[in-house]
Amino acid sequence: MSALATAERLQPQLMTTPPLLTMRGITHRYGEVLALDDVSATVYPGEVLGIVGESGSGKSTLLRMMNLEETPQAGRYALALPGTPQNLFDLDRYARRQLRARQIGIVYQNPHLGLLMRNSSSGNVAERLLVAGERRFATLREKAGAALEASEFPLARMDAPPIQLSGGMQQRVQLAKAIALEPALLLLDEPTTGLDVSVQALVLDTLKRLQRDRAITMVIVSHDLGVIRTMADRVMVMRQGRVVEEGLVDQVFQDPQHPYTQTLVHAKL
Repeated sequence: MSALATAERLQPQLMTTPPLLTMRGITHRYGEVLALDDVSATVYPGEVLGIVGESGSGKSTLLRMMNLEETPQAGRYALALPGTPQNLFDLDRYARRQLRARQIGIVYQNPHLGLLMRNSSSGNVAERLLVAGERRFATLREKAGAALEASEFPLARMDAPPIQLSGGMQQRVQLAKAIALEPALLLLDEPTTGLDVSVQALVLDTLKRLQRDRAITMVIVSHDLGVIRTMADRVMVMRQGRVVEEGLVDQVFQDPQHPYTQTLVHAKL
């Protein structure tokens, strides 16, 4: 899709729809290391935002903030959802867990962070449903199967534990778990890193189909510009905890303005 076509598709939405996700002034240190320095982000319903940058740029830290796994030393975070506070960082641990279970899905780079590797694949998906309050076995089984099928996981292996599966299949189980309750926001942290090229393409095809069919709002972090080109509408470029450039994907990649973005783009040519 050209930059013009992307702009035309997004313009009415950006003009008439309030953002789903709004972050302002996110600042966080780990000891003496400034991980995030006054970072702001906005994501609109149905949009895919890509975040790129080298290791240590702060992109994965920002994603963990979006998933309410960490609390910054400064900044505000809001989701335009009924019953949510103006600043999600004010929520206690239990309220965060409930919000994540119902409204925020995440796929980690390392499946061990998102899955119980020795439990069945269907059990991993059902665990998310249990957190959200579902207790009926038949319903758990049915919804877990539907989510696995949507992530293009072979249902004949739904009782196999992830430890017995390939990396690509483990990512599909993570994805099924993330979308089981049709969350408002899906976060993806380097979802194709470490996978063979052919498997990467299959995972990206699944994500693109889900986004197209369900209009899921996504934030995807990757060091791979090809992944961002394939998936994202807009891109944020991060360096040393700051956003140095952002805009429509094709515009930023075809005509990068910041020297760091230029270096990233030219390194991939």
